[in-house]
Amino acid sequence: MTRHFLGVDVGATKTHALVADESGQVCGFGEAGPGNHEGVGYDGLTAALRTATEQAVARAGISIAQVAGAGFGIGGYDWPSEREPMLGAIRPLGLDAPLEIVNDTVIGLLAGAAEGWGVAVVAGTGCNCWGWDRDHRIGRVTGSGWWMGEAAGAGELVEEALRCVARDWSLRGPSTRLTQAFVEEVGAADAEDLLEGITQCRYSLTADAAPLVFRVAAVGDAMARYAIEWAGRELGGLAVGVIRQLGLESLEFDVVLVGSLYDGGPLLIETMRQTVHAVAPGARFMRLTAPPVVGGVLLGMEQAGWNGRAVRARLIETTQILLNPCSPSST
Repeated sequence: MTRHFLGVDVGATKTHALVADESGQVCGFGEAGPGNHEGVGYDGLTAALRTATEQAVARAGISIAQVAGAGFGIGGYDWPSEREPMLGAIRPLGLDAPLEIVNDTVIGLLAGAAEGWGVAVVAGTGCNCWGWDRDHRIGRVTGSGWWMGEAAGAGELVEEALRCVARDWSLRGPSTRLTQAFVEEVGAADAEDLLEGITQCRYSLTADAAPLVFRVAAVGDAMARYAIEWAGRELGGLAVGVIRQLGLESLEFDVVLVGSLYDGGPLLIETMRQTVHAVAPGARFMRLTAPPVVGGVLLGMEQAGWNGRAVRARLIETTQILLNPCSPSST
């Protein structure tokens, strides 16, 4: 009888579930809204899990009882004290199979690292960094953002760029084209109106403005480049901490880059690379192109004693075909 495995990726904006068989052939996909308990609570997590997994299992033509192993990557799962509440939120699904839960950064690592271990650095709206060594020993940061000194996602990049604008306006720093760019972005009259409006909550610059910083940097603005290089050093520093925790400095391993901020261009990644290579010259930088939920399926296969590494390439290929049927790889 063919065995089936379930992977789930739970985030702050969406929840994905994927079912694949032992050959790596994807059979079913499901999706739901946000499931991070920090935003929707544990009842909300259960609701998102139920919606996504029921869709995936039904589309695969199996029952939940036929799942042989499951892996869950859960945004907001940061501390051991959260394990039991997380498992409690999963229990209503009725899974009768070995399963494991990890922070969602880890399934990004599993999806992107060819050998299934290394370091993953997430840079989307916020940032995070986790790693596994060959023995699945964990290295990680707190995942708590700016107040723990872990801030280099898109939101923090925009904030650093805004600080450059404030220094320009007050003549504490160099002039920058970011000033005019941000003025136009929010519809302000001038730099003073921009800064007053930001401080008085009339205007807002969010993570959505991060591509603007990259565009200004692309035309040679020194302060926009500074802000991006700052973010690269911060993200690289997260990786360096995890590398040291796991003792990977002298090894060759993958650093998997997960998230939309890396779409900004090579300056961010090159600055990260320099920061990491100063400590771990054997680190190989890999941009994640597969959906992270693939890593959840691989984790589920591992729980059932199945060698997912052997079918990883097919699993990625069939997932991309299912989710992007009009892409060149699917024709």
